[in-house]
Amino acid sequence: MKKRHFASLALLLLAASPSFSLQNPPGGQYGDVQQSYSARCADALLAPTVECAQSEPSSSRETSGSASTMPQGRTTPAASDDALLGAGSASRLQDHPLPPDLPSEFQKFVAATTGELLPIYGVNLFNNVPSTFSPSNLAPVTPEYVIGPEDELRVRIWGQITFGGNLRVDRSGNIYLPEVGIVHVAGLQFSALDQHLRQAIGRTYRNFDLSVDIGQIRSMQIYLTGEARRPGAYTVSSLSSLIDALFASGGPSSQGSLRHILVNRDGKTIADFDLYALLIHGDKSKDIRLLPEDVLYIPPAGPQVAITGSIRNPAIYELTASESIGDLIESAGKTTAMSSTARISLERVGQDQHRQAMEFGLDARGLAVPLADGDVLRIYPILPAYEKTVTLRGDVANPGRFGWRPGMRLSDLIPDQDSLVSRDYWWKRSHLGLPVPEFESTVSEAARNQNSSDASRPAFDASVSQEKLRSSLTQEAQQDFPRAESAPPNQTGNTGTIGSQLAQRPTPNGAVQSRRNDVRLSIPEVNWDYAVIERVDPATLRTSLVSFDLGKLVLDHDAGQNLALMPGDTVTIFSQADIRVSLAKQTKYVVLEGEFVHSGVYSVQPGESLRDLVSRAGGLTEKAYLYGAEFTRESTRLLQQQRIDEYVRTVSDNAVRGTQALASSASSPDDVSASRVAAQELSARLSQIRATGRIVLEFRADASNVNDVPALSLENGDHFVVPFVPATVNVVGAVNDQNSFLFQHGRSVGHYLDLAGGPNRNADWRHSFVIRADGSVVSGPGGNRLSLWSSSAFKQLRLNPGDTIVVPDKTFRPSALRGVSDWTQIFSQLALGAAAINVL
Repeated sequence: MKKRHFASLALLLLAASPSFSLQNPPGGQYGDVQQSYSARCADALLAPTVECAQSEPSSSRETSGSASTMPQGRTTPAASDDALLGAGSASRLQDHPLPPDLPSEFQKFVAATTGELLPIYGVNLFNNVPSTFSPSNLAPVTPEYVIGPEDELRVRIWGQITFGGNLRVDRSGNIYLPEVGIVHVAGLQFSALDQHLRQAIGRTYRNFDLSVDIGQIRSMQIYLTGEARRPGAYTVSSLSSLIDALFASGGPSSQGSLRHILVNRDGKTIADFDLYALLIHGDKSKDIRLLPEDVLYIPPAGPQVAITGSIRNPAIYELTASESIGDLIESAGKTTAMSSTARISLERVGQDQHRQAMEFGLDARGLAVPLADGDVLRIYPILPAYEKTVTLRGDVANPGRFGWRPGMRLSDLIPDQDSLVSRDYWWKRSHLGLPVPEFESTVSEAARNQNSSDASRPAFDASVSQEKLRSSLTQEAQQDFPRAESAPPNQTGNTGTIGSQLAQRPTPNGAVQSRRNDVRLSIPEVNWDYAVIERVDPATLRTSLVSFDLGKLVLDHDAGQNLALMPGDTVTIFSQADIRVSLAKQTKYVVLEGEFVHSGVYSVQPGESLRDLVSRAGGLTEKAYLYGAEFTRESTRLLQQQRIDEYVRTVSDNAVRGTQALASSASSPDDVSASRVAAQELSARLSQIRATGRIVLEFRADASNVNDVPALSLENGDHFVVPFVPATVNVVGAVNDQNSFLFQHGRSVGHYLDLAGGPNRNADWRHSFVIRADGSVVSGPGGNRLSLWSSSAFKQLRLNPGDTIVVPDKTFRPSALRGVSDWTQIFSQLALGAAAINVL
């Protein structure tokens, strides 16, 4: 009790202070308004209201009674922002978002029944009120607007009397006109104000004219009670209506009614507003203007029903008397195009408190069924089934659904070979086969030397060099289309792409080499041996597969393969990427490079081997060095890389376990940190090893004839490179002079080591080895525990052109081998796997 008296006293002292007082302008009663506000807010400490908690009086007011000697025409009524506490209250309420409503009991019940939490229809209208919303205080007043205290009138008089000023209506309902006197205006409608002032002035003057308008309008206090989100007292504009007040206050809560919003005035209910009329039909004709001390009462929600399924606005709706299923569907925005007209489901709580389910047709009889409180209505969607259709999918030109007719067969869907050439193939062929435009003649030298910032310009900008354009097109092609080598081959005929496309392939050292011209399969080809019809038995709903030979159907026109189709059948045409065919039936492109009479890309004929293909290419040249030939295969590369990755994971796991063991026994944290860093570096180095797919063909050193080429079965993407006879032997590693030396027939390892100055002090001589030009490895004196090699025997090993002697360090130091290009190439060969790991 003492606290309440102390708070009231504090506010009274504050109101009495000079900084809190405002001058009362002549002809106005703002001082009275200020005192009223102070008194109200002092009492509000005992019973707080929204008005006092979230609004405050303005510290400045427009001085009324200002005169003007010039006659003024009629203007649009306006008011300052701080004149209307309602607008301020509304904006401040929006600074504090409404807390989310907890689900009502019926919402929880429906969620347990339908599996989805349906919203209460209409409540979300007040959840996201725009931040610019405020009750209209700048709109023109209506002719029915009733003048009252604190309204400001803009009066302009000219003629026998001249006057212009803004006059505030005092608490007695009067205004003061100079040379006329006091005129009572409160209670008048705005439409009658002009004539009333003319009569008052006419008692003194005769020849004059005037205009009167409403300037600043008054505020008023209303009350919001019942099931509102923010019940309390609100100060709003005198132009506010029932709907304005609902928006300013946050509207009904989830427990409140939207169908019966009552306005009580002087103890009587003067309005019963149905918000659904505004929400569903856009009708606000029943909206009324509010007067001071009006009470808006939101009663608890009435009977509620839920509707879900194929309806435009699934939600929980409030009922009025005698609403039917049809009325509810209309309120919910009607059914969607996907709704089924066969039946709708209605779940109801019976009189014995047990739930029961009922079904009705979506017809006139079903729509007339009356609803009851607690009903849950489901509008079922149509089944996603196609009637009298067949589906064609897979590697075809026009996949899709087609109408079925009696007597329809496979040839109606797949009439010829053209129907099997997919649009994707033609699109890729027409784009990737185009040559790169040449701009060398138009691009200046300065433009060619521009930095990489030009890459952001359009591809055909003349300021972009040709090389940058090619790079851009290459990146675009890689993003749009996967590499053809990674996909299994296909047999639709001429499916290879020959043109100026920018292709990339890995080199033996793992780098990427860009090639402007390439010949390869564009897309996986059709599997001509197998296609299938997927069919569902309508009686048992059992699915079965009916296969057929696509090649015999399309190419040979075999009537035995032209099967009849049934409604609902799905015909699938596979590519060789889906189901791999036998090697003999695959289309294979093989590249021959180097010392061939006719190097190039060849389409392998059925049953043709590597030896046969080399013969068809004209054989080998006189300088061909078969012993140094390199044969790579994509499938082998993938398998090799898989094995390397597995080994790297094993080594990394062992390194981690070793570091953990060291951490438990190490005396210094530095040892543990150094071990961890070393393990990470080892894993990083091992992860950089890339397989090339090289297969060692084990040629003799003197092999030079086509007959020496093995009769190896070929795969698509095979690459056979035969170099000319090299003139050098390489010595790399821990020697005094890493270099390449001229090959001399009959010379041995020791001879070339002597030329390189011999091993240095860091050499691990026992683990030296020789890499033959054919990719095989010969271990040194300690490279194999079962080897009978001695140091002298290893030195007497005779070398061939292109061989490489490797003398590793005792401890692997990459800096010792830096600058030797051959070293990188050596470790990228899978044939060096054991030796490379040994060195690491």
